[in-house]
Amino acid sequence: MALIENTKCECGHQNRVGTVLCESCGKPLDDRGDSKELLEMRYDGVARRSQRVNPNFIDRIWNFFSSVKVAVYLIIFTLLGAMLGTIFEQESSFINFDPTTFYKNKYGQLGEIYYKLGLSHTYESWWFVLLLVMIGASLVICSLDRVLPLYKALSKQRIPKHLQFLTRQKVVYQGPIQVEEDDWVERAVKPLRQKGYRVHKEKNAILAEKQRFSRWGPYIIHIGLIVFLLAVLFRGLPGLHYDQHYWFPEGEKTKIPGTNLYLENEKFRVEYYSEDEMSEGFRKTGKVVAKLFETKAVLYECTANCDDPSKEPQLKEVQRHAIQVNDPLTYKGLRAYQFDFDLTPKLRSVQPILVNKVTGEQYGKFKLEMKNPQQEFKLGPYTLELKNKFMDFSLNEQGQPISKSKDPNAPAFLFVVKGPDFPEEGSQFIYFPKQIDKERFQQDAINEKLGGVENKLEFVVESMKDVDIIASSSYMNIRIDRAMPFVWLGLGIVMLGLILSFYWQHRRIWLRIDDGILTLGAHTTKNWFGLRREVLSFLSTMDIEADEKSLENGGE
Repeated sequence: MALIENTKCECGHQNRVGTVLCESCGKPLDDRGDSKELLEMRYDGVARRSQRVNPNFIDRIWNFFSSVKVAVYLIIFTLLGAMLGTIFEQESSFINFDPTTFYKNKYGQLGEIYYKLGLSHTYESWWFVLLLVMIGASLVICSLDRVLPLYKALSKQRIPKHLQFLTRQKVVYQGPIQVEEDDWVERAVKPLRQKGYRVHKEKNAILAEKQRFSRWGPYIIHIGLIVFLLAVLFRGLPGLHYDQHYWFPEGEKTKIPGTNLYLENEKFRVEYYSEDEMSEGFRKTGKVVAKLFETKAVLYECTANCDDPSKEPQLKEVQRHAIQVNDPLTYKGLRAYQFDFDLTPKLRSVQPILVNKVTGEQYGKFKLEMKNPQQEFKLGPYTLELKNKFMDFSLNEQGQPISKSKDPNAPAFLFVVKGPDFPEEGSQFIYFPKQIDKERFQQDAINEKLGGVENKLEFVVESMKDVDIIASSSYMNIRIDRAMPFVWLGLGIVMLGLILSFYWQHRRIWLRIDDGILTLGAHTTKNWFGLRREVLSFLSTMDIEADEKSLENGGE
């Protein structure tokens, strides 16, 4: 059986099943010749693909996504999903934290359930992305299902329309004329054109039309939304979107991960409000409030040795800016925002001396970097191999060493020491550069358990000259969003579609003269009162008197 059956109009034109108005003459195909019911004019009565009989598998998918009801449900589900993502903080909003324990510790059992359900990364989850893809598919299919038939109907409009088509419009006039039909039609062209209509005539019939472009407004909105959704989805592709928080210590060049750029915190400064500048409420709290914090930053681009850790990278300065809140450093789509600072002193490096505790012999000073420490040190007869490092040392529930963050708040280094009086495989030795950490975590007791190295060797720092302190640190939000211009493009297209839809109306006036009787029908997408007044003004120009209210639906 054929997928499409045709319905033949009395004018001889073959119409597809689902057609409401004959595509040629406009005659209603409901077989009710005496009906005065208003016509369905949304797509000029043209059949759509979603109205096919005997749909196959692809047609069923098409019908599902072409449904406005389905589109509304998809939007509702997406909004509900987006709301779930706002109950607690998303993982992407933190700098350094452990999500496996954070939500449970802060919000209890509810927080743990929230994390295990995957809602802590809602907007990157597969189901949320799937909903966005389905909305995009619905927009595309909804648009194609409607815009193609509408374009076909509007681009091939027949000028003489069936009488039932005219008399079942919302604005209708019927009455005799006192002049010759051809003269009246010729005379009607000028006032219609003066009102901005494009006039087409054929024998004793006229089609006057203006502002057809406004009919494409909803579909332009759909195009804008599709561009917007694609831009949002493409932000997940490598290189198009980057939004991370990093710690930039003063006086260091720090590589921005995933790029060939380095950012140097050349100098940090902070100013505080004085008591006179603060309100009484703030003065009572006793808090010190920052008035201004600024990072004098220098951005470098790596030109050579960028991926070779054994060589010093060659850097070229590309941008210099004093970064403040809401005044970021900008370079080729990258933005570095200042959002916090830390004035807690942190170790950058320390230069201890390896000492034999029994003999007092010293085996040389070496430099131990907190960030990128050397992996092996040769000191006299001893070799120190760095096995592990913990920037923020702590012990988990099982008593195992972990690092709570990437910042050197409580650095610790685990070495394997090889040399005289040690086994061939060496002995492990942990070193806390900060004295307060040595006492807090009981360095001697840990090393006793590890193999007794502490009884033979120790690290000694002779003076503060051998300790390099980071006086301050800046926290930066690094953003690269190459998809953002397309997001704005999509929103701009949406705005254009909204303007076309709201500020203009597609208006059409059909008229025909049969044996001295004028029949006029008019249609618009909105503002029926404006169209009715316009028709009344036209009739008045043509010396036809009519009451404005009588024009509505034939004066019934």
